Amino acid sequence: MASAPPETGLFASLRRMLATLLALIQTRLELVSVEIEEQIAHAASLLLWSIAAIFFASLSVLLLALTIVVAFWEEHRLLAASLVTGVCALMALIAGLVARQRLRTRPRLLAALASEFERDVTALDGDAR
Repeated sequence: MASAPPETGLFASLRRMLATLLALIQTRLELVSVEIEEQIAHAASLLLWSIAAIFFASLSVLLLALTIVVAFWEEHRLLAASLVTGVCALMALIAGLVARQRLRTRPRLLAALASEFERDVTALDGDAR
């Protein structure tokens, strides 16, 4: 059997254009879902490792502070306690500043989708000229 000849005419052209448009939209929606899944996985991983780091860092700082204060208990316990507190406060400030900077420089949500739409608009705009 021979295959049917391709449809011609205005309606066939519109049907093909609509099918192409729907395929383009489907591709973009798949890209959105993949990007959202990546962002969720990244955020969950970051949260888990941050909690573990904070827990163990807090435990270490507490034990270090206790060791320093006990080592200087007889002569300078107040000075030792004050210095340990100051160092901990300085480290907390540095950590807060780093966290704020990291939040400001995080990748934009759905950046790949936006660039794909920009490429589509450029391609369609170039075809129109």
